Amino acid sequence: MAKLTHLDEAGRPRMVDVTGKPDTHRQAVAKGTVRMQPATFKLLKKGQMAKGDVLSVAQLAGIMAAKQTPGLIPLCHPVLIGKTDIAFRLDEKKSTIEITATVESTGKTGVEMEALTATAITALTIYDMCKAVDRGIKIENIRLVSKSGGKSGTIDLA
Repeated sequence: MAKLTHLDEAGRPRMVDVTGKPDTHRQAVAKGTVRMQPATFKLLKKGQMAKGDVLSVAQLAGIMAAKQTPGLIPLCHPVLIGKTDIAFRLDEKKSTIEITATVESTGKTGVEMEALTATAITALTIYDMCKAVDRGIKIENIRLVSKSGGKSGTIDLA
């Protein structure tokens, strides 16, 4: 059985020591989907939600979330983020918004948690801004789709 890196010999939590690792360019991409009623989707798309421009606010929330990840996830290393991009693909037929969060850094550890956190908070912001008209909104399938950099190189999970 593989040894868990976040536990010491006594089974207590610890932060993994990355001080000896070389700096490399790191990138992580995460995705998630928000599903809503067609009427809600129409209001969002037309910019007619009472709380304002949902996608712009959600995009900003996702960027801010990536930067706050080490304060939210125990034992997550603070990393200097060079770039965070939040993109949306709207599917009118399915009344869904697919979120893609891409985070890049040059450092000793990856940015997978930052990309996943950005995706989750973007989705939660969409939910929050639309819940007054649609209590049945679903946040689905938040996952890492790719990562690159470091010793493990490029991994495509899509």
